[in-house]
Amino acid sequence: MQQKIKSLIESSKLVFRQCQLETGAIVAANSDLNIYPKDVQNYRYVWPRDVSFILAAADLLKIKGMHEPFYNWLMERAEDFSESGLLFQNYYPNGPKRWMGFQPDQNGSVLWSIHSHCRDNLEDAKKHEPLIRKLADGILSVWNGRHFTIISQDLWEENYAYPKFEQNHTYALAACSHGLRLADEILKEEKYRKASEEMKKAIEGSFDRYFLRMNGKLKDRTIDTSMLGLAYPFPIFDAGDTRFTSTLDLIEKNNTDSNRAFRYPNDLYDGFKYSGIDGRRGSGFWPLLNFWLSICFSLRNDRKKALNYYLAAVDEAEGCFPEQIFTNEIQKSPKPLAWSHAMFILASEKLGFI
Repeated sequence: MQQKIKSLIESSKLVFRQCQLETGAIVAANSDLNIYPKDVQNYRYVWPRDVSFILAAADLLKIKGMHEPFYNWLMERAEDFSESGLLFQNYYPNGPKRWMGFQPDQNGSVLWSIHSHCRDNLEDAKKHEPLIRKLADGILSVWNGRHFTIISQDLWEENYAYPKFEQNHTYALAACSHGLRLADEILKEEKYRKASEEMKKAIEGSFDRYFLRMNGKLKDRTIDTSMLGLAYPFPIFDAGDTRFTSTLDLIEKNNTDSNRAFRYPNDLYDGFKYSGIDGRRGSGFWPLLNFWLSICFSLRNDRKKALNYYLAAVDEAEGCFPEQIFTNEIQKSPKPLAWSHAMFILASEKLGFI
């Protein structure tokens, strides 16, 4: 297993490089590769959220030359970003929007990636000040102190939060609150700190025995594994905070099966055609969520559980990590998925393998 981990670390370096294009764009998966399945959807598009995790992993692997080209791509090519400061669902590699949903967590994620890249010397982050301001001011432009003022979408691209119902996605608030706090740490702007605190208050208001996926006049009580983001990479709460641990306990109970992690109960993404093949779940399990769980248990100093989730995903890997792994021979998934490899690297570092 140790040799397999080493091999997967090396393959992760290659995957990241293969996803970096000449424009500076970093795609979620490079479908030009022979290994990419011919009968799955194309993922050769840019999701800034995915890239943020990829860049954090690249730092751990000491890969140079990925951050600045991507940050330049955002400023120079991402459609409408230089005007609005808002990041939408995803983009074609040359810059145009592909899907139009506003996903506020992507703004916060990129702010986190910049701070993470420059954390040893925050003065270095000042060279990215135009981008930091664009991202942070973009968030503020659609925030009224309680909720976003335009329709927003969650990270799974399935659910919308509506201003008229004063709704917020809890994960999006965590990303934006933490991102704004980091922007304030770099630029010393009180307006960023103030909005960050407002968002944290809204997150605290979403707790009802566990953190709700969406809060507002209409609530979404689905137990969603993305709530792990409230402890990592956006530490709104310590991993030992009882509110977070109660949420984590329910995630384990409802969204894992034999150390395999799923997004939420009865998730049918990429599985609806074959619903029932994987038992009560149409979807496969997500390696990136296994690694996310591993990270959170590492933060709680529970190495046994951290290893259990980590090794369950590593054991299933065949040279690289896909988006999902199915227990049948019919369904396939985009492979290799760079976000899966990024979470593998981040979890590996927490366990001391890097």
